[in-house]
Amino acid sequence: MSYLTVGLILILALFAIRFSNRYGIPALLLFIVLGMFFSIGIDFGDYEFADTFATVALMVIMFYGGFGTNWKMGKPVAKEAIVLSSLGVITTALMTGLFCHYVLGFKLLEGMLIGSIVGSTDYASVSNILRSKNLNLKYNTASLLELESGSNDPTAFTMTMVFLSAIIGTKLSVPVLILSQVVLGIVMGCIFSFVIGKLLKNYSLESDGLYAVFMASIILVTYAATDLLGGNGYLALYILGIYLGNMEFKGKRNIMFFFDGFTEIMQIGLFFILGLLSELPKFIAGLPWALAIMLFMTVIARPVTVYGLMLPFRLKFNQLNIISLAGIRGAAAIAFAIMAVNSPAVLSVDVYHIVFGICVLSSLIQGSLMPFAAKRLDMLDPGDTVLKTFNYYQDKSEIGFLETRIGPNSSLIGKKVKDLNLTFDFIVAKIERNGKTIVPRGHVTIKENDLIVIGGAVHFDKTGHELTEFTISKGHKWPNKYIKDLELPHNHLIIMIQREGNEIIVPVGDTLLLEGDKIIMIKAEHPLEFPLANEMAT
Repeated sequence: MSYLTVGLILILALFAIRFSNRYGIPALLLFIVLGMFFSIGIDFGDYEFADTFATVALMVIMFYGGFGTNWKMGKPVAKEAIVLSSLGVITTALMTGLFCHYVLGFKLLEGMLIGSIVGSTDYASVSNILRSKNLNLKYNTASLLELESGSNDPTAFTMTMVFLSAIIGTKLSVPVLILSQVVLGIVMGCIFSFVIGKLLKNYSLESDGLYAVFMASIILVTYAATDLLGGNGYLALYILGIYLGNMEFKGKRNIMFFFDGFTEIMQIGLFFILGLLSELPKFIAGLPWALAIMLFMTVIARPVTVYGLMLPFRLKFNQLNIISLAGIRGAAAIAFAIMAVNSPAVLSVDVYHIVFGICVLSSLIQGSLMPFAAKRLDMLDPGDTVLKTFNYYQDKSEIGFLETRIGPNSSLIGKKVKDLNLTFDFIVAKIERNGKTIVPRGHVTIKENDLIVIGGAVHFDKTGHELTEFTISKGHKWPNKYIKDLELPHNHLIIMIQREGNEIIVPVGDTLLLEGDKIIMIKAEHPLEFPLANEMAT
């Protein structure tokens, strides 16, 4: 495949995303269709490459899915999600396997294999629909669905391995396999979360851009180490993502910007390759089987499982209905199907194209019905609470937050928030006092050592105005001098000082400069109106 073709595919994928947002068709389905279209002129058929790419793509998708999960919102529905991601997958898989055998006439083990492969819901598909369609569902249902779909692949993977081994004739201890996959996945995820969390809090990298490289490396190491020990690497990555995504650390902004785009590219590539791998005649031939299985799962297996297992939790009727509909099958199932095709198992049915058809139909029918059903079932809550942090809005929007510590001689001590009289379009967003957050209402009095956080719009410099940056080296004339004594030219102003340990200092006239300080300075085209740069801040 030429570079020109790859470039055209990515451009078409971007148009597909826009088309999806306008007409409500799941974007991931369009990527599959795009791959199927190109498969007409390209003889691909490389299951090994597809397996490798699917593994890497799912690693990224699972990690960043956990990274974007707000644990405070997910915790209240964690029990329900865990039950659905374990017992729910087993029940759905067994019911589907029995349907394939007794109704469709498949061999028992092959029917159970197909049921196991499509037993889990797909995180990429579920989260894509929830977020692209802005489906803020009531009763923390969106969090429940994301937690379930993000953590249920290990169960489906384990069941797939069990029935594959039974078909091949390999002796396998099911309890040992389950123990190693799930328990080791959880343990390794927790270990890596603790270690990487400590590193990110206590150490900083030389360049902000290296944080994304570091995180990509950690994803590979976590998956490989867990897989080497016999654990489920996807589960470990999901736990790692949840832990790191819910802590604050330097470089998180860069990681979010990088993985926002990278995850989208991996999803596009994954679903495109899965479509490219399919053969249209085989896809059409397997479509009747796929349609029958998908309808059985959607109308019978998934609702029976959801209603039965959620009975002790007393969920609402409309909530159970939307959870039942949201059992969308996608990339993980197709990846497991590729694994089955690459195995030594001799199969009498075309597992890949049947599973592929199930996922295409599931994404098309269930995915398209989700927005309509959410409204019809009165599950949409436009005013539903979504918990975000200060850092989220600073990282993901044009809002910025600045902080300043109130010193012992500050003229602001004793003043009320309403008396600050901020001339510009700023707002006092919060006050931190003795480790506690104070809501900055007008009557609140400012005290010594308060940390004042001010919010406002982030400046984007359309002019590309260049800033001068240099380090005060040994022998320079500025060390141990106050800024007010530097007698800078009228059109120069020091706007930031970066000190050893990445400490950022806001420069004022009484700021003492030290050797090793990194100075960031602006030079204006016209002289400043005040007589001496930085004097106004004394």
